[in-house]
Amino acid sequence: MRRKLKIYLPFTSNELKRQLSYKGAFYLFMLISLFGSFISYYLWMAIYGNSESGVLGGFSKNEMIIYVFMVYVTSSIVTVSIADWISDDVVMGTVSMNLIKPMDYRISLIFRALGSMLYRFLAPGVFIWIGIEVYKVKVLGMDFPNILSILLFILSCIMSFLIYVLFDFCFGMISFFTTHIFGMLLVKEALLSFLTGQLIPISFFPESLQHVFDYLPFSSMVYTPVMIYLGKYTGETLCYMLLRQCIWVIILYLLGSLIWRKVTKRLIVLGG
Repeated sequence: MRRKLKIYLPFTSNELKRQLSYKGAFYLFMLISLFGSFISYYLWMAIYGNSESGVLGGFSKNEMIIYVFMVYVTSSIVTVSIADWISDDVVMGTVSMNLIKPMDYRISLIFRALGSMLYRFLAPGVFIWIGIEVYKVKVLGMDFPNILSILLFILSCIMSFLIYVLFDFCFGMISFFTTHIFGMLLVKEALLSFLTGQLIPISFFPESLQHVFDYLPFSSMVYTPVMIYLGKYTGETLCYMLLRQCIWVIILYLLGSLIWRKVTKRLIVLGG
């Protein structure tokens, strides 16, 4: 294990250094995303203001406020896209070098994504999270979450990160067939913002569609950790959701191994 970490941890540290080098572009991206969260906030406030019921889709007005901004914090941390990295490696031909190096290409990508996740958590994720907690207590009059809820939220976020990265690895394998996947990446991001509950909580969907989501990994990427943080999942439901996340990590890892073995048999290097 120590030897494995010695091989792959440099990918994490190098990605952290890269993020620090281009932090201006990163913060601009985060500000744009945060602006989108404020649009969502004012939209939901208008919906609740014109509703006769104080609870919509199982969310009170105050819970929806926390949901909107915790979705922003969670998604900015766990949704690290590696598909474009794979596409760049295919275009430049550097992916061929990974076939002869004594390391696992996918694990190297995961550790690189881990560096990005850590940077996003430390700046600005944790500061926005603290701001949300202060607003929740001082303005909304809600209580701080207990330590167990925070630990379970962090555990769920770690599995969400693995689910997203492993799914993105499978998606990135498309570049072995199409080379450039920029357009597909835009479509993927648009669909995932809908399917993961970033735009609309999944509890607002018809019950039949919610059952469909139970058999897909997308709700486990963002929706599940936020619902755990809000205390919507307790007892057996909480255990089931965490177990489902764990199962999806295993399924996507095995699926990625199968796809990797298939695509490397038809690899055509364009550069490098």
